[in-house]
Amino acid sequence: MAAFQYFVIYKPYGYLSQFTREHETHKVLGDLYNFPKDVYPVGRLDKDSEGLLLLTNDNKLNHRLLNPDFRHKRTYWVQVEGQITEEAILQLSQGIDIKINKKTYRTLPAAARILAPPSLPDRDPPIRFRKNVPDSWLELTLSEGKNRQVRRMCAKAGFPVLRLVRVRIEKVLLDGMDVGEIKIYDAKKIYENLGIDK
Repeated sequence: MAAFQYFVIYKPYGYLSQFTREHETHKVLGDLYNFPKDVYPVGRLDKDSEGLLLLTNDNKLNHRLLNPDFRHKRTYWVQVEGQITEEAILQLSQGIDIKINKKTYRTLPAAARILAPPSLPDRDPPIRFRKNVPDSWLELTLSEGKNRQVRRMCAKAGFPVLRLVRVRIEKVLLDGMDVGEIKIYDAKKIYENLGIDK
C-alpha cells in the first residue's frame, strides 16, 4: 500500500476546494497540480477565500481535523469594509449569533484583534477600491469551522468581508508561500505541526 501523502497549498481566490468541475469555467484544485487520485482536501475554503488548505489520503488525520470533538485552531486575516471597532472585536471574541441553515447558532469564543494591513500577495482580481469607504484588517482565530463562518460573523458584527485569507492551521503556516504554491510534508512533521499524536 502506498504511504500517506500530505500537501499544504496556498489556495488562490476563485478556486473551488475540490477536484470536480461543476461548470466548465470553474477552477479546481487539479488545475494547480497533478495530485494523486486518492488525495482530497481536509475541510474547505469557499471559492472567494484564499490561503492554507491541507490535502491528504490519511483518513485518521482527516477525521481528527474535521470531527468537532477534536477542536483545532485556524487563523484568518480578514479585510473588512469599514474601520473595525474594539466593540466589534469584543463581539467576535465572546461569540456572536449567526444563521446556519436558517437556524441561529452561537459561535464559540474566538481570539480576535485589529491587524495592521498585512504583507500578502496581491489578489487576482484585486479588491474593488472605494474611495469613500475605508477598509481595515483583523485577525480571527477559531476552533470550529461552520459554513462561511468568518464571513457570517463579520457581517453580523457590521463589517462585511472584502478579503479572507487562512494563514494558519495550528502550527502549519502560510508564511512566505506564494499563491498557488504547494508544499509536501512528511507524516511526522504534519502531525507535529498539527499537535496530533501519530
